[in-house]
Amino acid sequence: MTTRRIALVVEYDGRGFCGWERQPHCETVQSAVEGALSRVADETVRVTCAGRTDSGVHALGQVVHFDTGAVRREDGWRRGANANLVAGVTVVEAREVPDDFHARFSARWRHYRYLLLNRPDRPAVLHGRVACDRRPLDLARVRAAAGHLVGTHDFSAYRASACQARSPVRTVHALDVGQRGARVWFDVVADGFLHHMVRNIVGVLLAIGAGEAEPGWAREVLRSRDRTAGGVTASAEGLYLVRVGYPARYRLPVVLPDSGVW
Repeated sequence: MTTRRIALVVEYDGRGFCGWERQPHCETVQSAVEGALSRVADETVRVTCAGRTDSGVHALGQVVHFDTGAVRREDGWRRGANANLVAGVTVVEAREVPDDFHARFSARWRHYRYLLLNRPDRPAVLHGRVACDRRPLDLARVRAAAGHLVGTHDFSAYRASACQARSPVRTVHALDVGQRGARVWFDVVADGFLHHMVRNIVGVLLAIGAGEAEPGWAREVLRSRDRTAGGVTASAEGLYLVRVGYPARYRLPVVLPDSGVW
């Protein structure tokens, strides 16, 4: 039977799921997507993602691929999946791709954004969609510290102790910090990420911004290669997988929709 490889760009609110990866006794984003696609294809569908996200972590541009013998228009996959998906998960793009495309291994970079409200009171309308830090933050200190983490490094000190990646070496292409009033965001672009890497980086940078350590501490933690030398892990609720980059020949993704998230 002839099969086709389909790639999807998926947006989801991570609050209602136990993370991305399928689990036997808990609702996950993967199981929701596979269930919807299986109904559209009228056959069992299994998907592979660009990067697994933890419970409470969101995505604007998660990329998955699957193989199927079913014949559907590209728009049919998108519309059909969305008609069968639970609230909080949406397919925003579907495209037939060459057989050599792989959502994870074809990726050249990934972009995560961490959203934070820096104010005395916790968020209400944005509860669960952004993190909150009540401490006054000096973003000049944060940006100075962030510069120490750009480049190719051993990020052992910034990964979870349970991380199973074979190598702790990653290349951070950019680590930018922005602010608009009480809204603060961290944009991190790298060739790949270790388990909790972004959240651990943000935890260290926030401690520096609050004056609890000097900007050079970010470099000292990095050089230690020891997770216990770092700060607390920032909460999951502020983290978004924004976009995954692929070689141009795959034409994916084209344009991400406006999600309403700053």
